[in-house]
This record gives sequence, structure tokens and C-alpha cells, in this order.
Amino acid sequence: SAIIGVLVALSIIALVLSLVRVEDVTLPPTVKYGMVFDAGSSHTSLFVYEWDSDKENNTGVVSQTLSCDVQGQGISSYANNPPEAGNSLRECLDEALKVVPAEKQGDVPAYLGATAGMRLLREQNSSAAEQVLAEVAKTMQQYPVAFKGARILTGEEEGAYGWITINYLLDSFTKYSPKAHTWLRPEAASIFGALDLGGASTQITFMPEGSVMSQNEASEFTLYGYSYNIYTHSYLCYGQNEMLKRLAKELIASSPSTQVHHPCYPKGYNETLSLSSFRASPCTDRSDPRLPLRDTKVTLEGRGNASGCRAALRKLFNFSACGQSQDCTFDGVYQPPLRGQFIAFSAFYYNFKFLNLTEGQPLPVVKEAIEGLCTRSWEDLSSSYPKENPKRLPKYCANANYILTLLLDAYKFNETSWNNIFFQMKAGSADVGWTLGYMLNLTNMIPAEAPARVKGHRPSLWAAAVTFIILTLVLGLAALLL
Repeated sequence: SAIIGVLVALSIIALVLSLVRVEDVTLPPTVKYGMVFDAGSSHTSLFVYEWDSDKENNTGVVSQTLSCDVQGQGISSYANNPPEAGNSLRECLDEALKVVPAEKQGDVPAYLGATAGMRLLREQNSSAAEQVLAEVAKTMQQYPVAFKGARILTGEEEGAYGWITINYLLDSFTKYSPKAHTWLRPEAASIFGALDLGGASTQITFMPEGSVMSQNEASEFTLYGYSYNIYTHSYLCYGQNEMLKRLAKELIASSPSTQVHHPCYPKGYNETLSLSSFRASPCTDRSDPRLPLRDTKVTLEGRGNASGCRAALRKLFNFSACGQSQDCTFDGVYQPPLRGQFIAFSAFYYNFKFLNLTEGQPLPVVKEAIEGLCTRSWEDLSSSYPKENPKRLPKYCANANYILTLLLDAYKFNETSWNNIFFQMKAGSADVGWTLGYMLNLTNMIPAEAPARVKGHRPSLWAAAVTFIILTLVLGLAALLL
């Protein structure tokens, strides 16, 4: 009877310990994934992002898990063979599935956003553009992800999402404070502007001092519980590759000979092209009475003249359309006064990286370096940079002078505000571009999950309860044996 009494006492103690101080315990939030294809004019890249399922003020705190470059040209180059546009994505999709756990793949939202290359193809041949997007969608739907659509972004969306990416990566929207154990909103003065230069278009985006006067260039976003009104404009046909085509066409049209001097190409470099090549893009397809109708071959002969190059490039802009207006860039496009610091990425960065001009050099140093590059002969350049792509190398003089023309003459940066431009392609471990901004904006629409909650004990109470249960069992067995 003594043993039975002890057993009863131990059982009661174990029961009490197992019931007292029971608390709700929040389990760590589950990880969600998303993937976005950036289908640019010259190439396509896939980015995989992840974020915790509980969100900060309704926006996911997102990090980049994978970036994968698709082999070949941009999807617009498959206009004559649309199925290949879809097939080109398979290798990167396979890579993406390796980083996403199998049990989560069915919930991964997958998007493809096409930019200026596809905008141009749609202008030129809308049915071909639709077929390319249909084939891309068909391929993505064959994978165990939640396909959400393949579409052509507007230039303004591209600019605005690039702006979101930059400010997110640089902690302009929200920043974790270890001291306060919470996310804080930095001062508005730390918001950066975005300068993006692609193959077929260029974008400028920033938060102006007051409200944006023209609704065509105004965008509004709500991120981390705050609203942002920004100015953004995209210039189609003013991307780097289309600029080079337009420049060549203008030089040829202004020359009486089929041997045409090209001020931006290095001395000793020649490029032969056919006039029919201008018909491949809406940017150069317009008829020009100065050009012969027949399909003539023309040779562009490099002259390596930096000032002549800048002068030729200025002719591609209609600055007179602005009249006396200060709030105007070119072609009559409204732009409020510049404000704050800017991140220049994509081709802005790649061209200046080649020239070692991404360390915040002042404008006079930049101009001197570009002039020095332009005076070098083709023989000198090709022997000095044997690993550089031979198609890209002769075009750095034109590209660098175009960047100066765009930033100084069009966007109205000057020698002082030049120091507010930072040329970079990465921030932290993530790439700068529009896809992360796109994903962030979309996570506003993806429902947040409340973290799972379970009943739990303090470890000391749990250990004591287990000890008494074990003692009860031991004594019970002892009683049976006796």
C-alpha cells in the first residue's frame, strides 16, 4: 500500500508538471520561393528568390537564391522559330528546381517579364511576339511550379521595378535594427534614383521634390506600409544596341560615298553592313530619302575622334523639341529636376567597368579617360585586350560617349551632380535589375501566412515531468514484481 501511495503521488506530480506553465510557442516561419525570368533584348536571365512566409508590413523580405543566364540571344531573336524560345529556358528551369525543395515547388510563383526587345518585336510583328510568349508559357507550364504568366512589361514598369530593387537592396525602404529587434524605416532623404541602360531602351526613375506634374510619367507603390510617388520614363530605341544602329544609319545617310567615316570606331577598324539590316528594327526601319532604295553594302571606317563622336551622337536626340523648358529632356519629354543620388546599372555599369571608371571618379577624369580610349587604334586595342569580345571592343568609345551625352545633355546632370551617380551592378549578394523589384511588388499580393503555433513547456518543467513519469513507471514495475 505504501508503494501504491507513492505511485499515486508521483502520477499527480507528473500530471501537474505537464499541465502548468503551458505556453503558445511560435514556430519559425516557413520559407517561400518565387522565380522571375528577365527576357531582355540581348539575353535572358532567371532569378530565384526566397522570403519568410510572415511578412513585414505586407511586403516580403526577399533574398536572391539563384541567378542563371540562358544560353543564346534574347527571346525576341526567335521570332522565326518560336518553339526554340521556350526550349532555351529549360536548362535554367532545371537549375532552379535543384535549389527549391521538392515539396515546395508546386507553390512557387513563376513569371516571365519581357522588355524592350519584345516591345520592338510587338511593334514590328505582333503575331510573332504572341507566338514567342505562347511558346515560353508552354515550356514553363511543363514544370512543377505555379506558372503566373509571361508578358511584355511597359518601359515604365521596367524603370519602376529597377528603382524598387535598388532601394530595397540599399535598405532605403526598411532596415532591421538589432538593438530595437524590429524593422525601421530610414529617412526619405536616403531614397536612390535608378538609371538603367539596356540594349533597346533606357530608363530614368527617381522621387522628385514635389509631385510629378505629368501623369504619364507618374507611378505609385506601397511598400512596407508606406506609399511612394515616383517619376519614371522609358525611352524606346535609345538603348545601347539600337543607338549604334541609328548612329550608323545617320552617318551613312549623311555620306555621299559607300566608304563612310565613323568617328566613334577606332582607327584601323572597318565594319561592312548591308542597308537591308536597318529594316530589322522599327528604330531604323523608317524610310530616309537620303538613302538609296537598293540593298547596298556600306563600309564604316573608324576615325577614333571623341569630339566628332559626341557631335554625331547628339544628332540622335531632338533637343530643340524642348524649347526653353527646363523640365524637359529631349523629344519634348517632361522630367522634373533631378533629386538625390542615383545608381547607374546594366550597360551604364558594364561600359564604365571596362574603362575602370566605377570608383566615383570626377567628371573631368571620366572625360579624359574616354577621350584616351577613343584615340587608340584598333591594332592597339585588340592586342591590349585579347580576351575581350571582338564584336564589343570597337564599340566602347561610342557607348561611353553615348552615356555622357545621355547623362549630361539629356538627363541634365552636371559636373557637381555627376558625383551623385554610382555605377554598380550588385548590392550585397543580389543583382541590380528590375526582377527583384517585380518580385517584391508581387509579394504584396501573395497572402502572408501566420506562423504556426503549438503548445509548449519550459525545458526545466518538461524535464521534471519526464523524470517523475519515469520514476512512476519504475516503481509500478517494482510493485508488480514484488
